Amino acid sequence: MFEDEVQSPFLPGTDIQYAWDSTSLGYFKSCPRLYQYVMIDGWVSREESIHLRFGQEYHNALQYYEEMIAEGVKHNDAVHEVVKGILQWTHGWEPDPTTKAGKYKNRDSLIRTVVWYLDQYQDDAAKTYIMEDGSPAVELSFRFELEWGPTGPDVREINDPPRPTQPYLLCGHLDKVVEFSGALFDMDHKTTTTTPGSYYFDQYAPHNQMSLYSIAAQVVLDSPIKGVIINVAQLMVDTSRFVRGFTYRTQDQLDEWLADLRVILREAEAHATEGYWPMRDTSCSMFGGCRFRDVCSKSPQVREKFLRSDFIKQPEEEKWNPLRPR
Repeated sequence: MFEDEVQSPFLPGTDIQYAWDSTSLGYFKSCPRLYQYVMIDGWVSREESIHLRFGQEYHNALQYYEEMIAEGVKHNDAVHEVVKGILQWTHGWEPDPTTKAGKYKNRDSLIRTVVWYLDQYQDDAAKTYIMEDGSPAVELSFRFELEWGPTGPDVREINDPPRPTQPYLLCGHLDKVVEFSGALFDMDHKTTTTTPGSYYFDQYAPHNQMSLYSIAAQVVLDSPIKGVIINVAQLMVDTSRFVRGFTYRTQDQLDEWLADLRVILREAEAHATEGYWPMRDTSCSMFGGCRFRDVCSKSPQVREKFLRSDFIKQPEEEKWNPLRPR
């Protein structure tokens, strides 16, 4: 499928999003203004995010390994091919080692982390779930409808023409589904430069992404999911270490997440209908500070000037799109 053939996640002629993933939901839940800047306007930093690139390559490498193992390739041979792949995929990628991000996340640390992870978990008790067609349950794309959508009369003027009937969609990609201790778990991979103690794993309960992934895994596999196994790679200057944690979800918790989602998406639709996305200033300093904090601190009349100074506006076909396949 060509990029220009990817369907828009918005209802035609509106800013009402009907196809959501954990990323776009996370933006809106954090701050409607942040959501507007990224999802509606398409503002992105001028420089490529080292964190985003490292995470993408890390996931690509682990997926490539799982696919080869499922085809019967031996561990050592698969690792060798993964390293070759990383060298090809990251050719020309040279993060600045004088920056904090580049110091910890670069080609050398990527290869080291992938190889050490694969060796440590070669005989993992959490076994990759094999689908009915024989393929490993790795990087599973999902897209499913909810029982409701942005079509209710309570969110439009009584004389407005009815909108197209379109249920909300939840979309995304699961890293991996595994069998562990007689139950199915989604498995997610994270990287961090801090020591992942109990406080680190506490952040995932509750957590938007982990709840959505638990629901999605149930839908994709048509089977109960106990929760998410989180494999964390701690990146240090000369070494990497790995810690595993769990976050569980009951069916009642997942039902509550969906009930909350109904209210949240109604709020998003109201903002889109009004054409105004308020700032949630209680979120500005969270997680190290929002990337747009300096912009939002300026008077509304001059924000566009500061946006154009530090960010670039993506063309429509390059904006974040939950419907874009991997």
